[in-house]
Amino acid sequence: MKRKHPKHVCALAAIASLSLLTPAGTWAQPGPETNTPIKHVVVIFQENISFDHYFATYPHAANSNGETKFRARAGTPTVNNLESAGLLTNNPNSVNPFLLSPADAATCDQDHDYGDEQKAFDAGLMDKFPESVGSGGPGCNDVGMGTGIVMGYFDGNTVTGLWSYAQHFSMSDNSFGTDFGPSTVGAINLISGNTNGATLVPLKPNGSAASGAGNIGGGGTTGAVIGDPRPGFDDCSNTTAGLANSAQITMTGKNIGDLLNAQGLTWGWFQGGFKPTSEDSMGRAVCGAHHVGLAGDDATTQSSDGDYIPHHSPFQYYKQTSNPHHLPPTSPLSVGTTDQANHNYDLSDFWAAVKAGNLPAVSFLKAGAWQDGHPGYSDPIDEQDFVVSTINNLENTPFWKSTAVIILYDDSDGWYDHQIGPIIGQSNVTDDNLTAPGSCGVPKAIDANGDIQNGRCGYGPRQPLIVISPYAKVNFVDHSTTDQSSVIRFIEDNWGLPRIGNGSRDAVAGSLLNMFDFTMDGTHKVFLDPNSGVVTKIE
Repeated sequence: MKRKHPKHVCALAAIASLSLLTPAGTWAQPGPETNTPIKHVVVIFQENISFDHYFATYPHAANSNGETKFRARAGTPTVNNLESAGLLTNNPNSVNPFLLSPADAATCDQDHDYGDEQKAFDAGLMDKFPESVGSGGPGCNDVGMGTGIVMGYFDGNTVTGLWSYAQHFSMSDNSFGTDFGPSTVGAINLISGNTNGATLVPLKPNGSAASGAGNIGGGGTTGAVIGDPRPGFDDCSNTTAGLANSAQITMTGKNIGDLLNAQGLTWGWFQGGFKPTSEDSMGRAVCGAHHVGLAGDDATTQSSDGDYIPHHSPFQYYKQTSNPHHLPPTSPLSVGTTDQANHNYDLSDFWAAVKAGNLPAVSFLKAGAWQDGHPGYSDPIDEQDFVVSTINNLENTPFWKSTAVIILYDDSDGWYDHQIGPIIGQSNVTDDNLTAPGSCGVPKAIDANGDIQNGRCGYGPRQPLIVISPYAKVNFVDHSTTDQSSVIRFIEDNWGLPRIGNGSRDAVAGSLLNMFDFTMDGTHKVFLDPNSGVVTKIE
């Protein structure tokens, strides 16, 4: 089956044909001592998917005529999904779950606001999704289901690549967003485990007064971020025309970048479209790169005007780890160090560094908008192209034998998932709605001074998490409770770093170690076809 959009121009096509081999002796030497064989962590951070939205019937696919076939390996473990829970046809929601085909890959975006997601959970009954977070109607590809589109799910005939990786590596069926809420919330939790510490920038780019309502818990000017305000330390938050009326915030406190810097470890955030295409009259960077995928041109299908979306770039919220003017690294060999780029790069800088024999200890990869999987302007097929091409290329480097790739998501987009997670963070601001208006339990003090951090209701919705590594357990499903900040914990534990502190969820995050087997020989590789997602070679 042809899976490409006619106008689909793959941003990674050049990479796929690029030889990653460099002259002998130019590969970087082994990095600092670690507590596991892993010397390189690569985090692929995708957009807006609940676990059941991609894995509702795993490992059983419909295999309809004309679609890419998927058949599970013998002995595939059972996962906690809609099929095993008996919720495909006897569901408490007003609409039963239903299968979306590859032809329906480009769906519309669902409501994933902090309070509305809690309403959908209905105190754990998980039965108010169409009414609370479903998006349908004119201008929305709702496949005729109206708000019931939120109950749709894909199977291995569409998300073939991720199902294939789950068959050959390790997957979690019990990993959650650290808090309820949209992209900014998830991105901040990925790098700091703490959404508290936000301060509202008083004016929007158009000069009008900004408001904390929907951006900071309780509508305050300081507190925990609950919405998608843009980063205040980013030129492109101000030069993108579609963001002129958007609120901005800055963040205080430590993030994982600070801990890595303190130990002299190399790291970077690499995002599609980060490289400026021009400057405005004030000398500020303009991020105008854009691509066309199945959902259309990402310059017109979402508000951020192209590949680069500022509020998906979490280190830009923190002054100490930001690169406001989007300055490039001084050379491929400087990538990961503290130069003028300050650890924030274009995705192309990652591959330039790898080709030069320089893979940072920790790399966060963020696809350009069209390939990040976000409904409304991306889709699972364009997402698969990015994920598979990235992993195939990493497997072709000498770094693979000491690498762990972690694939996870920033939020659920509101898509139905049947499993509520532990509520380890309580909150009672007006935005909360888990058990009643204004209620997600009673917030607890984070320290001996009695300080509380409201607006951090969580864990939020369940989301996919897959570990791909020569040391990942094969065809394994981890049932341990983890969340986005578990990635921070893994990095901290691997390099012997301290916890972030000040209420960061890294202190209580579940470990990812159960997904690894470090007695393996470090040679396991599985190559997929980026177009179809099927396995092409196993080594």
